[in-house]
Amino acid sequence: MSLFVDIASWILISAGGFFCVVGGIGLMRMPDFYTRLHAASIIETAGAGMLLAGMALQSGLTLVSAKLAIIALLIFFASPVATHALANAALARGLQPRLDEGGVSSKP
Repeated sequence: MSLFVDIASWILISAGGFFCVVGGIGLMRMPDFYTRLHAASIIETAGAGMLLAGMALQSGLTLVSAKLAIIALLIFFASPVATHALANAALARGLQPRLDEGGVSSKP
């Protein structure tokens, strides 16, 4: 059973690291604020969630895994709210998304 837990945890840690790297590349390459915000939210929810789940599997049923679960819940609830608040604040300040990139046109 220990080998299965080790393999599962390292798969989760590797996948979480992959999401964090891809999200970081997305932060650098995306053209505007809104798409960069989307890349950052992917890093927080998918990448950090998988990393925390992998670390919780490695720690077993201890106080450390309880703390990791609390951190995961905090990220799970706070990250989408913060992302939505940033997007609403940017839209309220007049920052318009770029709709002419990637084949999407702002004209009908």
